[in-house]
Amino acid sequence: MKRPPGRGGLLSTLVGTVLLALMLFPVYWMVNASLQPAGNTLRGGWFPLHPDLGGYATALRDQGRNLVTSLVVALGSAVLSLALAAPAAHALARFRLRGTNVVLLGILTTQMVPSIVVANALYGAYNDLGLLNSHLGLILADSTAGIPFAIVVLHSFMRSIPEEIIEAARVDGAGRLRVFRSVVLPLSRNALVTAGVFTFLFAWSDFLFALTLTTTDTVRPITLGVYQYLGAHTNQWNAVMATTVLASLPAAVLLVVAQRHVTGAAAGAAVS
Repeated sequence: MKRPPGRGGLLSTLVGTVLLALMLFPVYWMVNASLQPAGNTLRGGWFPLHPDLGGYATALRDQGRNLVTSLVVALGSAVLSLALAAPAAHALARFRLRGTNVVLLGILTTQMVPSIVVANALYGAYNDLGLLNSHLGLILADSTAGIPFAIVVLHSFMRSIPEEIIEAARVDGAGRLRVFRSVVLPLSRNALVTAGVFTFLFAWSDFLFALTLTTTDTVRPITLGVYQYLGAHTNQWNAVMATTVLASLPAAVLLVVAQRHVTGAAAGAAVS
């Protein structure tokens, strides 16, 4: 028979509930404000008793193209990061190479370089190569943060794969490429999803590269669109808040869908 929770358990639950409510209140107010009529949101009620979807119509009309741009850039960055990081992590984890620890240290060091330094360096190169104001340019720029992170995550997971499984595949006649494709990648599914989710989020939330490497309206991610939209439409807060809600949805949905794989990857890393 289970014992009822003590006073300490009830107090912890109450404190946790209050903290969660405080953290989620800005999200609630964002959704609430997006459903208010156009005008000052401070005059709106605490609950959208008569929701107005005009803000979402305005947001989709003005920011729909920017949402598509962010989606293309984020997906492209995630795919490119995984395509390069997976074989690199496998090589560092399985092959007896000299200087592996030095390479990993160098990869970790790149994560410490301020993004503004990278953005300034890329601007000159992009100007010469004609990559300014292009989807490819933003994908490559965002991948400079995604690839090192993905290598670190995948290397840690791939190193924990039992050597016996690899040797069994080799005994059955599988070459190194087939072992990587048919054995290592399926076993690393959770780590791949985790690395892909976070590289997608890096690119989706990027503001610095978007501000530095785009100078026209032809290619404008949603983060930059919200920034410029805010200054021009401060009298239409419902449209501004509707834009932020739409910009938050892909990341929220992705995290909910991939939660099981992210948890599995974290558990595998803890065991190893």
